[in-house]
Amino acid sequence: MKKLSESRWLIVLGTVVAQLGLGTIYTWSLFNQPLVNEFGFELNKVAITFSITSFALAVSTLAAGKLQDKLGIKKLTSIAGLILGIGLILTSFVSSLPMLYITAGVIVGAADGIAYITTLSNCIKWFPDKKGLISGISVGAYGTGSLIFKYINGSLINNVGVSKTFLYWGLLAMISILIGAQLLNDAPLVNNYSSNKDENEFSVKEMLKTKEAYVLFLIFFSACMSGLYLIGIVKDIGVQLVGLTPEVAANAVAMVAIFNTAGRIVLGALSDKMGRLKVIILSLSVTTISVFALSFVHLNFAIFFASVASIAFCFGGNITVFPAIVGDFFGTKNQTKNYGIIYQGFGLGAISGSFIGSLTGGFKPTFIIIGALCLISIVLASTIQSVRSHQKVG
Repeated sequence: MKKLSESRWLIVLGTVVAQLGLGTIYTWSLFNQPLVNEFGFELNKVAITFSITSFALAVSTLAAGKLQDKLGIKKLTSIAGLILGIGLILTSFVSSLPMLYITAGVIVGAADGIAYITTLSNCIKWFPDKKGLISGISVGAYGTGSLIFKYINGSLINNVGVSKTFLYWGLLAMISILIGAQLLNDAPLVNNYSSNKDENEFSVKEMLKTKEAYVLFLIFFSACMSGLYLIGIVKDIGVQLVGLTPEVAANAVAMVAIFNTAGRIVLGALSDKMGRLKVIILSLSVTTISVFALSFVHLNFAIFFASVASIAFCFGGNITVFPAIVGDFFGTKNQTKNYGIIYQGFGLGAISGSFIGSLTGGFKPTFIIIGALCLISIVLASTIQSVRSHQKVG
């Protein structure tokens, strides 16, 4: 038992190192304007790249479970790290938007999604007794990677230019993921740390026969859309709605990364103690208040930063708690595959915020719609029941 205990904490270390490299993709906003300056692209067309990355990330998770079954977590993470690094290195040679979409969008996003969900789910399987805490540590490392590389990539862009930055970024991210992968091992099918040996284990097909799967998808979609929309336009909100200078508004980007990471760690650990659905209801309530404040309240510096920090904190927490919720509801045996289905709410949320924003023509109407969706999700989260209270549908 002692040897198993030591080995599973090595799994955590490997997961953290790998997730630090994977989380670097959230520095993309730093590259928009430099790419415009370098190649004369339109800003809105460059910004689409990250939506493609996020969508490819989400869709790729559907294949992650089967790939892990065939290759094992160590080999799969290593291959994904190599492909992600190669995608970024190829981006350093790109001079057209279609190639940018393929290399930095499809290739990087798909590799990131496969490694992200498998390392996270595998780590949770090693700790069925501490799902929330371990999910918080793993996803918190992903957020920390974006915070660290905000400064690394920002400095590289200023010193070597945007194209060469992709080269160095690709090498650094690849090295981090490869190092982390070597410490990983697949979780045993029977885990001595499980607190519920008789827990129902649902396959994807069985999960999709329950109404809870669709309710969780809708809740996750609403929670993701609020955070992903904010991440993409937070600096613009500060300039256009609050009247801040671009320099001051840029501080909100770093603050989003900090509070996003803090929410992942704090709410992940809290969910083990007070219950995961209660944490989701709390975070959605705070998000609702914050997006309505951005919509209806006369904004000043303090209200703006408080609202942005709250949304980022809750988004990070929701992203962390949901893998553990899926494990609670449907068991951990098929965690990667089942969470891969629910995780499509992330991909849909990544493109829906921008789509709604273009249809409504502004930030405030979009936030109002997001707030309404969060209110609906609060009601759903208050009525949904755990897997332990229902039987499998044959």
